[in-house]
Amino acid sequence: MSVTSLEALLQEKGNAVDLLRNSRIGAYVYPVVAPEFSNWRTEQWAWRNTAVLFDQSHHMDELIVEGPQAEEFLAYHGINAFHNFDLNRAKHYVPVTPAGHVIGDHIIFRERQDKFVLVGRAPTSNWLLFAAAYGKWNVRIKHDPRSPSRPEGERVLRTHYRFQIQGPEANKIFEKMNRGPIPDIKFFHVDWINIGSKRVQALRHGMSGAPGLEIWGPYEDKSYILAEIMQAAKDAGVDLVRCGSRAYSTNTLESGWIPSPLPGIYTGDGMVKAFREWSGIESYEASGTIGGSFVSENIEDYYVNPFELGYDFYIGWKKDDFIGKEALTAMKGQKNRKKVTLEWNREDVLKVIGSAFEQGTPYKWIDFPQPNYASSSADMVMHNDKMVGMSMFNGYSFNERCLLSLAVVDSDVQIGDVLTLKWGEPEPTQKTSTETHKQAEIRVRVSPTPYAAEARENYADSWRSK
Repeated sequence: MSVTSLEALLQEKGNAVDLLRNSRIGAYVYPVVAPEFSNWRTEQWAWRNTAVLFDQSHHMDELIVEGPQAEEFLAYHGINAFHNFDLNRAKHYVPVTPAGHVIGDHIIFRERQDKFVLVGRAPTSNWLLFAAAYGKWNVRIKHDPRSPSRPEGERVLRTHYRFQIQGPEANKIFEKMNRGPIPDIKFFHVDWINIGSKRVQALRHGMSGAPGLEIWGPYEDKSYILAEIMQAAKDAGVDLVRCGSRAYSTNTLESGWIPSPLPGIYTGDGMVKAFREWSGIESYEASGTIGGSFVSENIEDYYVNPFELGYDFYIGWKKDDFIGKEALTAMKGQKNRKKVTLEWNREDVLKVIGSAFEQGTPYKWIDFPQPNYASSSADMVMHNDKMVGMSMFNGYSFNERCLLSLAVVDSDVQIGDVLTLKWGEPEPTQKTSTETHKQAEIRVRVSPTPYAAEARENYADSWRSK
């Protein structure tokens, strides 16, 4: 009998780490959007110096959750407080397992008392789709999955387009589009603005610290809205730079969001086991990859909790109940790891790159600007012979002229400490995205999160500045 579920696949393979480290799905792809519109260095530079246009229409799932129990359902399955979640607001929504392990995150918008829109990566979408059936909630969910990673020339359609414009000159563009000053929209609040003949929703946001708005509407309006944005920038005299998929993922290195923690669903009974039985073998959870120098036989060593990611101040402790509340209460009094930025040593990075020009086995290639060779990354961070952390996302910032990574480290690690990151995998795997290579040791300096001063100084109180 053929295997049809993630749970059966894990039983067959025997070890979740082996399954995920040997996945042959290939590199993680940001689909449809061109890799570069000018070049990724200029595109990174633009969000700090002029204005940049991100096309976020394709790489994220979208869920529309509505019905009499929509708020109750989402509050029960996320750690967030909902008592202050009014209309035209957004939140950073985080679900965890009953054991308190992070599954993923979404941005959630409240459009009506009984209607919410959630946008983000697949693990949270999959968990909520399962949970709606598992608990027999009175909700309706419309799922618009991310665009295909490799559409092979086929036409791609979504429910909504989604653009973000940010940078120090972004406001000049908004005023041209709106034909006058835009409303004073507070951070993570939503209002309406004009773009040409359309009224569109706008979220006050900014992924790398500079001011910006995220706008969205029916996908059939996408080409019209894009043309109006570009014309407004031209009329405002602003050099608006379109950002391709290569540079897009790197903005988080400057602002401090870890985008792809491994969902903590591979162990546990009850609801989590039922989720694995519900999940097919083509699901994100079954086909995704773990990459990096950290290899453990215990899949739970790759999990993270909200305290480690800086999400603990979201937790709605006053809610009567929510999934994971008991486990998070126990974690609250423990020593948890903390999130930091690691600045990679220039000489060590050049040594790794230089090995590609020498005979023999090179070090693991560092792709620029971001080596997205696995769905989730776990590189060992060492102090002498002791592992003190896990680097989870890395890449190059042209604005900062250095390689950075986002990591969780032991609580006693201090800003300014110099540690060692092990780069490259210790043994060959079946991953198609890795070449034959040897490991390297790269010195890293522990730095603040967010790394970019612009982000630290201009964000409202949020997980990025906690």
